Amino acid sequence: MDFKKYTYIPAPPEEVYLALTKDLSIKLWTGAEVEFEEKPGTEFSFWDGDIVGKNIEFEPNKKIVQQWYFGEDGEPSIVTIKLHEDKKGTSLEYKQTNIPDEDYKDFTEGIEEYYLRGLVDFFDE
Repeated sequence: MDFKKYTYIPAPPEEVYLALTKDLSIKLWTGAEVEFEEKPGTEFSFWDGDIVGKNIEFEPNKKIVQQWYFGEDGEPSIVTIKLHEDKKGTSLEYKQTNIPDEDYKDFTEGIEEYYLRGLVDFFDE
């Protein structure tokens, strides 16, 4: 199943992009261990390994494309994050494909609560 969500973040796209691509920044807003390098083809890990995957594409201040791993089966789950300038902040478009049906509810709730809200709270303070 696919999931799509728009979130407003009270910071310019450049700052949001840095928060999503620099390991120290990611660690600050997730509050957990992170392994991340802003380079296509590298693997990453968020929340002490709760989320792992591979970086596919970076378009500075505009777009990030990643594959997130769910077990060995099924189609790759692709996460595309687009950043659009919006008034004094950023409209973030989060889109993810091929989330396994049995994980969908828990997973998307987690994305909204920890990933997206974590990012918003980071800039709200």
